[in-house]
Amino acid sequence: MGQWLSWIKSNEKQLLKILDDLAKKAVETSEALVVLFSDLTNEEYSKKIHELERAADLLTRDIFSELNKTFITPLDREDMQRIASKIDDVIDFTDGIAARLYSYQITQVPPYSLEMAHELVNATKEVQYMISKLQDFKNPKDMINHCRNTSDIEHKVDDLYRDAIKELFTSTDPIHIIKLKDIYETMETASDRCVDVADVIEDIVLKYT
Repeated sequence: MGQWLSWIKSNEKQLLKILDDLAKKAVETSEALVVLFSDLTNEEYSKKIHELERAADLLTRDIFSELNKTFITPLDREDMQRIASKIDDVIDFTDGIAARLYSYQITQVPPYSLEMAHELVNATKEVQYMISKLQDFKNPKDMINHCRNTSDIEHKVDDLYRDAIKELFTSTDPIHIIKLKDIYETMETASDRCVDVADVIEDIVLKYT
């Protein structure tokens, strides 16, 4: 099992390397979001998140380009496309959170948002770990456990989201409610996309074991 991808040629291994680079960008982006939520006046991190999102778009395009050029792929073509698209979505939504903080002129950290951002970092780290093991994983059970961990993190984000919405609707300011509800929903969606990646990886593990 540990050598199930040992036959992959260098150009095919490059696909997994680009995918791993994309997953690392997701971790960097989520970590930058934590810094931004820790200090909403730090415009440099808002810019950094957007720069990471652009870099991730290039990596995603590289993956799709390589997939179109490569006859034999290390994993099912559709699985690799789904993984790349979902990781790119995580980064897009994270950039969307930073953009909303700026556009809505949020000057105070919304309740529960920093905790949700920390959990998003945890989720992206789980994703990156699993992607890094795709080329030669020796322990399918370990991979499945990390898939489950990602799902557990998503449940934590859901709980924080529900608490945040409950508290939000004690407000009598409709504009305030609309702004923060949009931010919370975007954070929850970013977490959901991490689970989408974990679901694809679990399918892959089951397929090759």
